[in-house]
Amino acid sequence: MSSTTPLRVGIAGYGLSGSVFHAPLITAVESLAVAAILTRSPERAAQAAEAHPNARVVDNTDALMEDIDVLVVATPNSSHVELGLAGLERGLAVVVDKPLAANAAEARRLLAAGGRLTVFQNRRWDGDFITLRRLIAEGSLGEITRFESRFERFRPEVRAGVWRESPDALEGGGVLLDLGSHLVDQAVELFGPPVGVYGEVDVRRAGAQVDDDAFVALTHEGGVRSHLFMSATAPLFGPRFRVNGLGRGFASDGLDPQEDQLRHGMRPDAAGFGEAPFARLDRNLVALEPGRYVAFYEGVAAWARDDGPPPVDPVDAVRVLEILEQARGRG
Repeated sequence: MSSTTPLRVGIAGYGLSGSVFHAPLITAVESLAVAAILTRSPERAAQAAEAHPNARVVDNTDALMEDIDVLVVATPNSSHVELGLAGLERGLAVVVDKPLAANAAEARRLLAAGGRLTVFQNRRWDGDFITLRRLIAEGSLGEITRFESRFERFRPEVRAGVWRESPDALEGGGVLLDLGSHLVDQAVELFGPPVGVYGEVDVRRAGAQVDDDAFVALTHEGGVRSHLFMSATAPLFGPRFRVNGLGRGFASDGLDPQEDQLRHGMRPDAAGFGEAPFARLDRNLVALEPGRYVAFYEGVAAWARDDGPPPVDPVDAVRVLEILEQARGRG
């Protein structure tokens, strides 16, 4: 393939993840092109055809994997391993949405297959996380003692028909796996693997069959403590990040705007994309660097074409699942 010809990407799944995150970000990278989309929903098939008129819209895995270079797995967690293995067996570069699998054992089976594999841990490119990582690397906060991180929502009613609320363990539902995959990944990126893990995992809402409120505490080598909160039952949200350093403190509020912007059809190359309000450095306001989810797919393009390092090492994703299982008391 010519170095100027875009890599052909097939997307398995066109729900929220496939339609709002993956497809727009792929389209924003010149060296990638959405070539095929798999969905078995007639409504979503019509949406995919309208949004991506140059892509084949198919209803089976074999048709999806014809004439593509990169496979993106954006389906429910229970099918990540099956589809990922199918792509690796065909020699494709495979992107799997987080979490890599519903459990660590299945994730290790995917890694054991060999081939080119990476994981969509997009929150590494949140603007507040990018800013915080820079401040820590520069030593602006001094020695870090405590890192607090939250993904809190208020959804007091169980949503019928949503697979993440499913009682079937193979579906990989619940907030610990869904939101904890982001929070633990970020903590480990900043401070390294933990030497101690503690978790509280609860089911709070009437009729809920999977965990909807969880807390994970990590002790990292060197003494930093990460306190991670994830919930569907929090009417009053805490700060997104609050970081205590012996030199200064850092705090940010609210979620990175990229998800909401993508939901409303804003293109990643549009003016203002990824820009968020200020955070706080002690009592002073500090500008946040713009978030750049598209950087993940820029990394995919370079990795898939040039065989360089993946934008996210899948070994990291296995470690995250192992930590989440320890927090649940299964490790």
